[in-house]
Amino acid sequence: MPWLLTLFAYLLGSLSFAIILCHLAGLPDPRTLGSGNPGATNMLRLGRQRLAIFTLLGDLGKGLVPVLVAAELGLTLQQQAWVGLAAVLGHLYPVFFHFQGGKGVATAAGVLLGLHPLTGLLAVSIWSLTFMATRTSSFAALLAVVVALPMLCWQQPALLVPLTLLASCIIWRHRHNLQALRYGRERHF
Repeated sequence: MPWLLTLFAYLLGSLSFAIILCHLAGLPDPRTLGSGNPGATNMLRLGRQRLAIFTLLGDLGKGLVPVLVAAELGLTLQQQAWVGLAAVLGHLYPVFFHFQGGKGVATAAGVLLGLHPLTGLLAVSIWSLTFMATRTSSFAALLAVVVALPMLCWQQPALLVPLTLLASCIIWRHRHNLQALRYGRERHF
């Protein structure tokens, strides 16, 4: 059962809402515009506020739903985290879109909200406050990951391995943003 649910989570994570919504709206693939990232931030950057909101909700949902299903089926918290990681990996490397996905922040937030709602809300709060202060989405995302995930692992040591992998994936996907931040060239809103 956990493996089947993990596969479901990966396939659900592979649904790129930014790409799907752009296609339905008759717009170009968001991977060809702005930052080239199929996520809510790039949709907002492209001036598509409504599509950005729907993208954000879809990406959050595809992280949250598999974790909630895993919890409902009685899987352990650690198994739920592995299922959530599969959803994030689907977002990062979507089988339906030639493995060219987003950065996984909203999907990871959905996973955190499912695993431990207070930590999920903490991560969302950190992202929101940092974004409002700096107008830099990548910095806000990295700070939220670096603060929230270790706090959850401290409270739930069984989550250390899957959440360390999740954090590593998000940091890896932001490696170019880290360089841009270091040299003061990161995009601001």
